[in-house]
Amino acid sequence: MKARGFAWIRNYPSQFSGDAAPLAEHRLNPPLSPFSKGGFYQSRETASQLQLSRKPRFSVPLFDKEGLGEVFSNEGSAFYRSTVSILMALLVAIIFSGCTPKGAPVSESEVKAVFEKTIPSNLDDKAWAQIPVHHAKLLLQDMVEPRLMQASTGIVDVQSVTDGQKIIFRLEWNDPTLDDVPGPGRFGDAVAVQLPAAPTPDIPAPQMGENGKPVEITYWSAIFQAMVNGRKDDIQAIYPYANVGHYPFEAAPLKQGSATQQEMAKRYAPARSLENPMSGPRPVPVQDLIAEGPGTLRAADKNLSNGSGKHSQAGWTVVIVRPFPTGAQLGGRTQVAFAVWEGSHQEVGAKKMRTAWIPLSLGSSK
Repeated sequence: MKARGFAWIRNYPSQFSGDAAPLAEHRLNPPLSPFSKGGFYQSRETASQLQLSRKPRFSVPLFDKEGLGEVFSNEGSAFYRSTVSILMALLVAIIFSGCTPKGAPVSESEVKAVFEKTIPSNLDDKAWAQIPVHHAKLLLQDMVEPRLMQASTGIVDVQSVTDGQKIIFRLEWNDPTLDDVPGPGRFGDAVAVQLPAAPTPDIPAPQMGENGKPVEITYWSAIFQAMVNGRKDDIQAIYPYANVGHYPFEAAPLKQGSATQQEMAKRYAPARSLENPMSGPRPVPVQDLIAEGPGTLRAADKNLSNGSGKHSQAGWTVVIVRPFPTGAQLGGRTQVAFAVWEGSHQEVGAKKMRTAWIPLSLGSSK
């Protein structure tokens, strides 16, 4: 009863056709792991017994020698059925436990920005293990066009730290698909933090504020992050198989990096020539924005925020560092909201998952 990993397998008569060779071959050359494609897993049943079964079987994960494992039918005893149920529950728990730092306490009703004289330096800082995490439930943006009518990301885990000058948010959510390449029909992963522009009792609507009641939004983009990480902002980087014959600004007589060369290059990048804030290259992967309701989003006068993001098999971990909320004080309270875009779900602009306002407690230095 030994195996590495787990696998559901289904056996059909055509796979054996009265011949035990496939099973014997498997026993002589077992797959490297039950996670590998194909293969059957060693069983006490004979080939003729396997021929009669179309039932799913489960390879019990006892994590020892590769390629070996007891295979149980789902028609087994109550003991076997309960064993499989427990193992599957443990597997689900393991998969979804990687979204928050181990041992971090949970804050059910609010986001707690803990006061620290020195804020964590990166998204993997050990200090995050002691910072309360709030599981923020995401909602469909189905109020204004273009609406999102099919749910994608369900939860974003939020942690926060402040030193009284800056406030940092650590955000994690499940998204196994990496989407960080721009282009027609391509959509990037992204996340945003929203705060009221002024701490008034009558807070603006959480849907990007309202007329006369602006909100401040700090937007992080996986596409921006890829640029910051070193991906070139050119055709060859985005379309590796594109064949460009010649660009005049790459001519040999022009000194690369010279004012003349750079000026000529701008002619072939109209968005950059017009100083479009969405054009690359980018020094930071975040952008500060202002809004007074849906459809009013604009770039802030200055980009004062920073951040970083990292993708894993489970999803994204992103930190956003922005100025301390305007007009707020340590020990006080305000509101915060979040939005998540899943590129593989074709989410962009107003098509997103978002939260309502969530109370934000600003830690005291006392």
